[in-house]
Amino acid sequence: MDDASDPDFNRRDVLVGTTASFALTGGGTAAAQPIAVSAPVVSKVAFRVNGKDQVLDLDLRTTLLDALREHLNLTGTKKGCDHGQCGACTVIVDGRRINACLSLAVMHEGDEITTIEGLGTPTDLHPMQAAFVKHDGYQCGYCTPGQICSAVAVLDEIKAGIPSHVTRDLTGTVELSPAEIRERMSGNICRCGAYSNIIDAIEDVAGVA
Repeated sequence: MDDASDPDFNRRDVLVGTTASFALTGGGTAAAQPIAVSAPVVSKVAFRVNGKDQVLDLDLRTTLLDALREHLNLTGTKKGCDHGQCGACTVIVDGRRINACLSLAVMHEGDEITTIEGLGTPTDLHPMQAAFVKHDGYQCGYCTPGQICSAVAVLDEIKAGIPSHVTRDLTGTVELSPAEIRERMSGNICRCGAYSNIIDAIEDVAGVA
């Protein structure tokens, strides 16, 4: 009798038979071969963080964010989206703000890096930190380190005359305004919605409020 006409012959029998045949004929030999995995390439990276020289042995794929958090224990810089979309990881590098999650640590050889820990201490707050407290510029606080680092850099950008997309006169002095602040801070997301208080804090430090 043909197996296909056997009432006891079912789909499970076909699967079991196929699996056994695959194993016996060496069909799985290729999958069993060892796969060569190369060791990660490690390099020494030297930079200055919060006024202190640091030398780290890092996998070349390590982001600046992970170098700060995992290797230097500077966990004030937060990992939010890890895709450069929320701004929680903002730090200041050579006077300019960047998203630390989008930058490899090895790209910053010799750079001067400032994190939220380097701006001030609980007993000696940076003016921007004090203004955020004064104006209640945070709720859960997760985005606050990035917001503050970005805000400090924003005022430096305006002082240096660097225009934004809403700057009307590209040849003259950049005037600080709520529109300028909102545009320049648009890369820092506050899911709690403390935006108006953040603007008040920045204006306070700038001497506008």
